[in-house]
Amino acid sequence: MWWFQQGLSFLPMALVVWSAASFVFSYITAIILHHVDPLVPYISDTGTTPPERCLFGIMLNISAFLGMATMYVRYKQVHALNPERSRILRLNKIGFTLGLMSCFGLCIIANFQKCVLYYIHVVGACLTFGVGAIYMLVQTILSYLMQPELHSKDIFWIRLTVSLWCWSSILSMFVSSVVLYSGLYGTNLVQKLHWDPQEKGYTAHIISTVSEWSLAFSFLSFFLTYIQDFQKISLRAAVSLRGQTLHNHPPSFVTEEQALLVAGSI
Repeated sequence: MWWFQQGLSFLPMALVVWSAASFVFSYITAIILHHVDPLVPYISDTGTTPPERCLFGIMLNISAFLGMATMYVRYKQVHALNPERSRILRLNKIGFTLGLMSCFGLCIIANFQKCVLYYIHVVGACLTFGVGAIYMLVQTILSYLMQPELHSKDIFWIRLTVSLWCWSSILSMFVSSVVLYSGLYGTNLVQKLHWDPQEKGYTAHIISTVSEWSLAFSFLSFFLTYIQDFQKISLRAAVSLRGQTLHNHPPSFVTEEQALLVAGSI
């Protein structure tokens, strides 16, 4: 049996591969059509102009669904491993709620483009990356609380390292974006898709875009740490029949049928 056939390990792997592909395919399409500069554009800029905008939106919507599925399995796993530890169960519920909010933000990013509805796009980015970073922090804390009985120390340190990578990328992107859009380098920079290295603000722009790509891949790296855990879990649906048919009998017919059965049994 291959590693991705064990348990539900294919789920976080599918999330990471599909999300990375959505970024890469949109980037390649935008570069080929000369819609953005080849050197590290904003991820959102690669999904602004058709046809890459359509590809970007569809693939990120699927990524949001895969993210919700992955977070739900993680939530059920932590709940099953700690049925009587109220502190962990409470944090687990908080983490799952934050994760769903982050996935909803990803849907907003996918469907409200930066150059069309900028402020709604920013709200989506804050939900995806800001709330998502808190989700990563909660999961790191859960990993700490469950060691060494249920989690190894190594996985805790890996998740802590990735979380610090994520938060440092957020800080770098926030500071560089504030400097870039402060008005010192011109106005209406949100609509700007092509930059000249000789322009003022180019350095801040590059730092901001590099930080965004770094932030995105820190997210993907965090979900890679779920693969080993998901090899040890499986979910199945339990079917409960509420009747012997898929339609409702008339009440009188059911009553008569029951009466005949009772009479026959007597």
